[in-house]
Amino acid sequence: QLQLVESGGGLVQPGGSLRLACAASGGTLDYNAIGWFRQAPGKEREVVSCITSNGRPTTYANSVKDRFTISRDNRKDTVYLSVSNLKPEDTGVYYCARTNNYCSGDLWEYELWGQGSQVTVSS
Repeated sequence: QLQLVESGGGLVQPGGSLRLACAASGGTLDYNAIGWFRQAPGKEREVVSCITSNGRPTTYANSVKDRFTISRDNRKDTVYLSVSNLKPEDTGVYYCARTNNYCSGDLWEYELWGQGSQVTVSS
């Protein structure tokens, strides 16, 4: 049974960088669009970015444009979110999820979720 496993989170100082990974376990991501999401403390989960099965990215959150980059390596069944110039407001739990449709800004389009990876931006 396919599972998604996020990794790469941690504590980072403002201005720092991380690379989050979403790896498939027990199956493949090759044929699906994959989204990255985040949920800040006390806030609703939001779509950050999504990438199609053939590698076309879409960024949904204006606050991360030019700072976050989504990519994928289908040979490794992994989707990445490279985050740079991090700000305290980027703090939250970052999730990846699969959709059986096209990339979407609607959370309900995504039907298989990972457990999340905590990112804390603090000095």
